Amino acid sequence: MQAARGTSLSDTETPSGARRALRRWPLFAVVAAVLYAVDQISKWQAEKHLEGRADVPVVGDLLQLRLVYNPGAAFSLGTEYTVVLSCVAMIAAVAVLWFSRRLGSTAWAVALGFLMAGVCGNLTDRLFRDPGPLRGHVVDFLMLPNFPIFNVADICINVAAGLILIQAFRGIRLDGTRVSDEEADE
Repeated sequence: MQAARGTSLSDTETPSGARRALRRWPLFAVVAAVLYAVDQISKWQAEKHLEGRADVPVVGDLLQLRLVYNPGAAFSLGTEYTVVLSCVAMIAAVAVLWFSRRLGSTAWAVALGFLMAGVCGNLTDRLFRDPGPLRGHVVDFLMLPNFPIFNVADICINVAAGLILIQAFRGIRLDGTRVSDEEADE
């Protein structure tokens, strides 16, 4: 066996789970990178075009654009805990990267890519925007009736949550294996 002699295993000799993870990780990375870029570009455009303007209707009263800076979490809750939220986001980003090493499912790769983009998108704001590192305000600009103003990163986090729930209900583990009936009953 080659591994015993100190050389690496070829792709055909690695465990099938490791091969699946190697094939899914690029999908995770591309989804995360593209959505992160969309989030950051959309925030930059929002600041450039919406600063000092009244609400901009996009789809009548259903979708409007309004620039706000959010120091808190979802629904502007916890505004006094911005540093804590920043630290939680950093831990979440590291955890997503850690779990991404075990990806064996396309749906999980997409879900974690969405989650990484959302977490990193808002974390970037908290790290680099005023009033300063770990206390920065998140740029929000999408407004629906009777709903808090949000951004692309928030959409990514919610899509990720939905995809993760779907995978959990389907009994598909992160590595792509399915929970057996015996395990589900325990």
